[in-house]
Amino acid sequence: MKRVTLIILMLVLFSTVLLTACSGGTAKPTTSPSPSDAPSGSDALNPGMPIVNSPISLKVFSYYPAAVNPDWGNIRLWKDYEKMSGIHIDWDLVPAANMTERLNLMLASGDYPEIIYGTGVSNLDLIKYGETKVFLPLNDLIDNHAPNLKKLLDENPSIRKSITMPDGNIYGLPTLFDPEFSSVLSGQKFWVKEDWLKQLGMKLPTTVDELYLLLKAIHENDLNKNGKQDETPIYFSGPQHLLSYLKGAWGLGNRGSKHYLVDVDQKTNQLRFIPTDPGYKEILEFMNKLFKENIFTKELFTITNEEFVARAGEGNIGTFVGIGPAAFNGTGYVGGEVLKGPHGDQMYSLVNPSVIANGAFVLTDKNKHPEASMRWADYFYSEEGVRMYFMGFEGDTYKVTEDGNYEYTDEIVKNPKGLNLNQAIGQYLVWPGLFYPSMVKQKTFKGTEGSVDAIAAAEKVKPYFPKETWADFSYTPEENDQITAYGTDIATYVMEMQAKFVSGEVPFTDWDKYVATLKKMGLDKYMEIYNLGYQRYQNN
Repeated sequence: MKRVTLIILMLVLFSTVLLTACSGGTAKPTTSPSPSDAPSGSDALNPGMPIVNSPISLKVFSYYPAAVNPDWGNIRLWKDYEKMSGIHIDWDLVPAANMTERLNLMLASGDYPEIIYGTGVSNLDLIKYGETKVFLPLNDLIDNHAPNLKKLLDENPSIRKSITMPDGNIYGLPTLFDPEFSSVLSGQKFWVKEDWLKQLGMKLPTTVDELYLLLKAIHENDLNKNGKQDETPIYFSGPQHLLSYLKGAWGLGNRGSKHYLVDVDQKTNQLRFIPTDPGYKEILEFMNKLFKENIFTKELFTITNEEFVARAGEGNIGTFVGIGPAAFNGTGYVGGEVLKGPHGDQMYSLVNPSVIANGAFVLTDKNKHPEASMRWADYFYSEEGVRMYFMGFEGDTYKVTEDGNYEYTDEIVKNPKGLNLNQAIGQYLVWPGLFYPSMVKQKTFKGTEGSVDAIAAAEKVKPYFPKETWADFSYTPEENDQITAYGTDIATYVMEMQAKFVSGEVPFTDWDKYVATLKKMGLDKYMEIYNLGYQRYQNN
């Protein structure tokens, strides 16, 4: 996971910062089984629930996001599903911050479990460990033991294309966003505190210049009426968040947010490395202007998700970049417009693909029950399983409205202990901040993206979505080795210089030196290999 560590961590952040059923099945829950290691070949499986005739136990590695109860053995989702399925999970969990290191050590040492769950194993590692037979190919298991996922793949060939590796095998089950759910596809959005906007007599900014004027006005006025200049004009978790929001105003990021370093140059129709484009430099110059005027400070370069949520919840934030205010119990914010840039560009580039991660569920060669394991995971691609995974349990975590829709109960949305939505959900379910093998759908997802204000904000930006949004590319093992060797240092250097240019630590007179350094680091070779993945993606 070397090259994509930054990307993986960023996606986790995107999910946690502002992302934010009845226990149905084909049979009623039974009493909790006593786990055993009895074989569970395909002839030992039931067509419904429980999945197995004799209870079994599986060893599974995952991580727990900050908002989720770390005691998964006693979390209701897994307790109820064990009763339904007859399958006990022996969880090996680490904090999210330790996930990448621990997973790499396990795979390198050979001391890994039967299943790797929720970590979003990268395409690089899927093909690497698939080739060495550490990860099992899932093609036949999907066809024969995953009817719900197979139906999705048959109905959406682009998903199968995205999760198939260069050798023709599928090594991981995907995290999916429903292509019709525009709020979750639109991901990070720009939000403005509406009453402050009215106090200033201003409208939502529609251009980059108007954005500057709004932020400057928030900075210079006592909008909270406390006699202090303590208003925060804009809030974000690292400069990459703000930069990503601004990209579309310069025509950058025209293939969505997954490939944050590369898109397509519309003039040449060739791949373009975004951080060397003149437009990217102009974005950094704009951000540097905001920094020099103290519209934001350097603390936002390294702020954690927990700090973001706590600070945003104080209600003193004028604008922020994130999925929505519901994640920190915020109210009174309205989604922003898609900005027009200095050269006439106007695009919303923060769009997610339908396939968010390929490695949300991986079987290793130590798995004694691959068929049962696949059935266990496949349930959460079914209508009932999706509802249970994201909404939980009727009467306790959600209720059915008169029009047949679902809403979280007051226990979740007005938590008596003051927990925000993700934290309240995290006492029952595990999805906030995880790469789940399931599909997010609007009817059964009422996290931050499913809130009324987030849906309204998404509809506003939807007309400006890119015409094409890329999922991950895949590479051969040889290409993997090369793109990892070049990409790790290149991505690290880009992020470091991004912060240095914005903060003024490095002057923009050093821009040519920065570009030359990237060339010396092997940027041309990196782009050559990237293009091989792109061509394969186009031709699958």
